[in-house]
Formats: sequence, C-alpha cells, structure tokens
Amino acid sequence: MTDLVVHGAAITTLDPRRPTATALAVRDGRFFAVGDDAEIMALSEPHTRVIDGRKRRLIPGLVDSHIHVIRGGLHYNLELRWDGVRSLADAMAMLARQVEVTPAPQWVRVVGGFTEHQFVERRLPTLDELNRVAPETPVFILHLYDRALLNRAALRACGYTKDTPDPPGGQLERDARGEPTGLLLAKPNAYILYATLAKGPVLPPEQQIGSTRHFMRELNRLGVTSVIDAGGGFQSYPDDYAIVRELAARGELTLRIAYNLFTQRKGEELADFARWTKMVRPGDGDDTFRHNGAGEMLVFSAADFEDFREPRPELSPSMEPELEQVVRLLAEHRWPWRLHATYDETITRALDVLERVSRDVPFDGLHWMIDHAETISQRNIDRVAALGGGIAVQHRMMFQGEEFVRRYGAEAAERTPPIRAMLASGVPVGAGTDATRVASYNPWVVLSWLVTGRTLGGLSLYRQSNLVDRETALRLLTERNAWFSSEEGKKGRIEAGQLADFAILSDDYFAVADDRIAELESVLTVLGGRVVHGAGPFGALAPPPPPAAPDWSPVRTRASAAPRTTTRARCVAHPTPRRVSPPSVDDASAFWGALGCSCWAF
Repeated sequence: MTDLVVHGAAITTLDPRRPTATALAVRDGRFFAVGDDAEIMALSEPHTRVIDGRKRRLIPGLVDSHIHVIRGGLHYNLELRWDGVRSLADAMAMLARQVEVTPAPQWVRVVGGFTEHQFVERRLPTLDELNRVAPETPVFILHLYDRALLNRAALRACGYTKDTPDPPGGQLERDARGEPTGLLLAKPNAYILYATLAKGPVLPPEQQIGSTRHFMRELNRLGVTSVIDAGGGFQSYPDDYAIVRELAARGELTLRIAYNLFTQRKGEELADFARWTKMVRPGDGDDTFRHNGAGEMLVFSAADFEDFREPRPELSPSMEPELEQVVRLLAEHRWPWRLHATYDETITRALDVLERVSRDVPFDGLHWMIDHAETISQRNIDRVAALGGGIAVQHRMMFQGEEFVRRYGAEAAERTPPIRAMLASGVPVGAGTDATRVASYNPWVVLSWLVTGRTLGGLSLYRQSNLVDRETALRLLTERNAWFSSEEGKKGRIEAGQLADFAILSDDYFAVADDRIAELESVLTVLGGRVVHGAGPFGALAPPPPPAAPDWSPVRTRASAAPRTTTRARCVAHPTPRRVSPPSVDDASAFWGALGCSCWAF
C-alpha cells in the first residue's frame, strides 16, 4: 500500500536515469515510485497521505558526514548560538538577555558556530564588555578551537587563580599581577578549552533527552536527515551514548545516526579500541542508529589541531608506532576508521603507517578516511586512492580563511582543501560541518562555501578551478556521503528502493543568488516517509517540538537565523524591505549610517 504521495514539486532526484520529476510515492519507509504527477497520483489509495509540493524544489535529505551531534545534543538547550548573527552588537544584546534569565549556578555559554569575521565590527567582545554585561553570571565563549573568553564570574566558577598553572598545550593569559584575565589560548592544542567547558553544569538526564530532540529538530529544519557522528573529547562510550540510545529504542530519533568511537585517554588509545572491539561491531544497529567504526581521534599523538593563528604543530616521534598499533587492531577486526588530519605533513606520516599495515592486513574495501585535509597534496590524494580510502571535507576555512591567508598567503589558500583535485582522482569525497564547537551546523553554509569559495567575512579564497557547481555540491552532502557510513545505494538519492528521506526547500537552491544559498532551509522534512519538520504552508503536517527545558533555556528565545552575506533591512517609516550588503567597517554605527536612513531596523 502507498503510504505517502508528494506531487506538484520540482524534484531533483540525483538519479542519472531520471534526474528530474514532479511526484514521488513512499511505501514502508522507502521510495516506491518517482515520476510525473499523473502516474504517481494513480498509485494513491484511500488511506494515502497526499501532499501538494506547491511547485517548490524538493531534494534528497541532506547527509552530514562529520558532525558531533550526540555530544552537541546533550548540551544544546544550554547554549546560546551566534550562528549567522552578523553584528557583534546584536550578539551582545542576545547575551545580555540570556544573562537576565539564567539562574545561579548556571552559565551562559556560546560554544562555537561563529567567527569574529562574520560580525560587521570584525572583532570579538572584549573581556571588559563581558564583565559589564554579566558581573555575577558565569559566561564562557568558545571561538573556534583557538581561544575562549571567560568573565570574572566564570574564572571564579572554574577556580582559576594566579596559582593555577598553564596546562600542557594551553595558556591562561595573565595580567601584570599574574592573575588570569579570562582569555584562554590553545597553544597548540584545544585541551584547555575542552577541559574548561567541562567544568560547567550539565543538564539532568531527562532534560538531556529533550535537548537532544531539540537539536535534531533544528537540523531537520535545515533539511538534514542523516549524520555521521565523529565522536569527540569528553564523550565517553558507552556512558555518554545512553541518551541517544534510549531515544533510538523509543523510536524518537528524527535523524539517522551512524556513530564513530573517539578515544578518550592519552596513552590508552590501544586499550580503548581493544575494549570496544569486544563490545560492538560496525553495522550493529539499524537504519536509524548504527555503529560506524573508529575515530576521528585514533591516537592523541596524531592530532594536529587547526589553529591557523599558530604555526603548524610538530607532532611527536611516537606518532607512527602508536598509530600503527591502533590501525593494525582496527584492520584486523574490520573496523572502518576516520583520522583527523589538517596538514599534508601529518597525512604523509599517517599514510606511511597505513601503507605498512596494509601490506600485512589488506584493507580490501574497508571504508577508512582522512578528515579535513585542508593542505593535502596531489601525491597524498593519489596515495589515499591507492589504499581505497576516502576524504571527508568541511567548511572550516569559511570560518578561518582570513587567519590562514595571514600566515601562509593567498596563493596557498586557493586549494584548502583541493576539492576538485580529489574528485578528479576518483577518491570518495563527502562534505560535512564539523559542528558544533568549530563551525556552524548549518549545511547550507557548507553548500555556499563549496559553490562560492567565500568566507563568512566575505574573503574569496579559491579560483574557479577549485569551485564546484551546485549539483556537485549537493551530491557531496547527499549521495556521496553514503560511502562514509557504508550505505551506498541506500540513501542520498530519490529513486525507488532508497530510504524515503527528503526535504522541500524555502526557495529554489538552483535559482537563488549565490549570496542567498546560506539562507535556505526546509519547509518540509521527511524521514522514512514520516514528517519530522514542517513550516509555513506545511507547518500543520509536523508534530510539535517537545517543550524546551529548562525554562530559562536559550532555545526558548533564540530566533533562527541562517548565516547570510546580506542583511534584510526594513525601514519603520517606509515598509518595503530592502536587501543591503554590509560594508567593510570597523564600527557598527558606521554600518547603520551607511544605509542613509536613521529609521532602518534589522
């Protein structure tokens, strides 16, 4: 029996046999038929749910091949998000409102997803500004993986004093008296940022369930239906997976989640993976929640954190023997893995190890991958291809491109990463966000980066030779990502037999201007034939989100705002909207004045 029919849509199937259609039918959670309105409507029955697509663009559900959704979900309802906020003045106003409603001993935290370059002021808040806005409430602001800002109340909550030593790889900035100022610097790794954030209060388990559901619904709002969770620091297995596992058991996941396991103990990496290979096997689970392998951290000695404000870190000579032990164990147990590697120098050393292991334990179709690979060389792309590996890229340069150019120059930045060269080499390539603590979780920002090559600050990084067209970009966030969870042919296209995951968009991805790609979202998201998000004309079709808890959660007041390169302005005296491009100014008041009208509101 046909469960669902959508007709009257502009469908991009990504199926080369039938690239476009106007209607689709779903049966038992999978696409049953794809075609024109007449042939598909003929399949509807009395009980079939029929949805008019209203001539909108319909695409396969987006797949994020690298996100930290499990950890992010546990904390989502605690976090104020600055994703897409274009003015520091607006960001600070949001912070001030949240400070007013946040009770002691809770913190106000902004944990990633933004860059100072997205603000028209082109700067972060000062510590004095934080202390004025929040004299008593702890405030923690994480900027990428290079720094964190803490007000005085947060320093007290963390117990940081003049007697607190700098941890290995990190620095507490101090004043002339030796007292911490509140600026934490990752030099050269992010442990100090992780460890400080971990000192904050957490939600009780019942609220972590609601928080995870809210985060999934937020991703559904953007058209995301599948993710690969790349593990993360302070995300221990199996304890920190209990919430998502419970939601899976209850049938309440609105995303398909394939999860990787991330080692947690420096010096104990091999022991971690040896223990986990006895507990779980890749593929355990179902189409909604399943184990996917190891990484992105395999050994701590191989981690080259991407802080382009700092020189490339020199990795320990212990990297090779430590990595070889872990990779050999994983290959012997047929565990796929992913390896965090920013720099070509790291990738060269890692591939030396992988080639050595593969001579003894052939990989034979094992889906392993390099993550990030911003400066990978053609030689190493070819080596990855020869070993049957893949490369997962993310839009980290959209947030940090300015720092990379300052350190290495504009010419070096033109192939960071060299996506077109990867595709030409036949390597499996997929795209993701690396959210939530680095970049935004918004996949449309990734698509904007792939198509335009511009940073959030408006800097053009790439020549045309390293940009991709819109269809290729879409494939990198749909069908190509299925390889990274060993699910090729199961999802990523709209064709008979594949999982019925799709999204109807707020505007036509293939027609909007380049600077509006990042503003797109979904007005109807469907997972396995089940509506999980609806807005506008489709709002009544979706179940309501769970109540946001706690009652002071930023989720209750946060306005959804997609990162955008233009601002929609409205004059209170002249109601016709006008779209304006923010000029490059150092002062917010100059931005308002540049509009030439004192009564413009935003």
